[in-house]
Amino acid sequence: MAKQQNIRIDLNLNIRGLKKSATLAINEKSRELQQQGRKVHRLGFGQSPFPVPEPVVESLRRHAHEKDYLAVKGLFELREAIAQYYQNRQSIKRTAEDVLVGPGSKELLFLLQLVYYGDLVIPTPSWVSYSPQAVIIGRRVNWVRTHQENDWRLTPEELESICSIDPERPRIVVLNYPANPTGATYTVPQLKKLAEIARKYKVILLSDEIYGELHHSGQHVSIARFYPEGTIISSGISKWCGAGGWRLGMFVFPESLRWLLDAMAIVASETFTSTSAPIQYAAVEAFKSNPAIDQYLSDARRVLRVVGKTLHARLAELHIFAPKPQGGFYLFPNFSFYKESLVHRGILNSHQLCENLLEDTGVALLPSYDFGRPSDELTARMSYVDFDGEKALKLAREKYSGQQLNGRFVEEVCSGMLDSIQLIADWLQRS
Repeated sequence: MAKQQNIRIDLNLNIRGLKKSATLAINEKSRELQQQGRKVHRLGFGQSPFPVPEPVVESLRRHAHEKDYLAVKGLFELREAIAQYYQNRQSIKRTAEDVLVGPGSKELLFLLQLVYYGDLVIPTPSWVSYSPQAVIIGRRVNWVRTHQENDWRLTPEELESICSIDPERPRIVVLNYPANPTGATYTVPQLKKLAEIARKYKVILLSDEIYGELHHSGQHVSIARFYPEGTIISSGISKWCGAGGWRLGMFVFPESLRWLLDAMAIVASETFTSTSAPIQYAAVEAFKSNPAIDQYLSDARRVLRVVGKTLHARLAELHIFAPKPQGGFYLFPNFSFYKESLVHRGILNSHQLCENLLEDTGVALLPSYDFGRPSDELTARMSYVDFDGEKALKLAREKYSGQQLNGRFVEEVCSGMLDSIQLIADWLQRS
């Protein structure tokens, strides 16, 4: 009995101090305030505003009757479609045997850290769940401090500074781009230099490309092109396909890491067993060549590009720096221009900044501390998804067909978010 009690204590040490995922917490808090009758501007939760493409929805209807357990690694037809997708889009040669499907890429990341003994290397700011997962499992986290003047991108020098300390140490390096929370991405020369360092130290590079198809110019390039033998591509249908609640993600491995895929599949067989059958059958359609989905993506990129550009310009007018968004739907504003007046109001860190802003104005942002930044840094994540995505796509296709989207379009579709920026401006300028 005493032995069992000790085990419980040791396990609790791994989750002591952890909180609910920040992105989920802000979503629940926003709903709670709305239920109280408060007007909430939901710029905290990063969920696609767009509907799932109709061909994918129709495929789900056709396969709703599928009820059997599928293979642990995923439906073969889906894995084959994913491999062909990367061949077509990125000229990366993979087969169905190189693909592992799971109930969200978040779950697959957890399994990867569980079966691969190594440190987790994370550039900051980074998505909120990378580090907590490592803590739960008991892995060591190495944060790489990036810098505002480089739009918070990881540089080869910063990566080497971590890896050179103990060159033989096994590591998983996370590279997420277009990035959550900054919206920044990498050029091909930058990717090639990062790939050189990754190869030099033989790291496992987890390239989280969940926002890849939402590159605002449709020019996303996978680093797996330049470090194929050591790169695992992580993606899914939650962001570019608008299907977050469907919970389907995938990892695409090189053949040299097939052993790691197999090890993850063994653990998956004892945990989630397999991913929802109807969802997997439906997702096959998402990865097939389809003009309707291509048009959907083109319009979604047009919308996100003009919305991100407009909000970025409004922030710049307020002396709030943020990298120019190049993909996804995030901005990472720095409020340090107002530091003196904020400190005077007792606001000393990003948590206090976001808490006071939400309470006073109803505008919900996420504090940068949850993304790995120092607590006293006055930065935050802003998600520009608080608009009717279905309406936006319809207007882009019909009223603005063949036209460049502009400020008039943003005012027509996203007036609430423009109001949010004005509320932030008024709040910052209070004495």
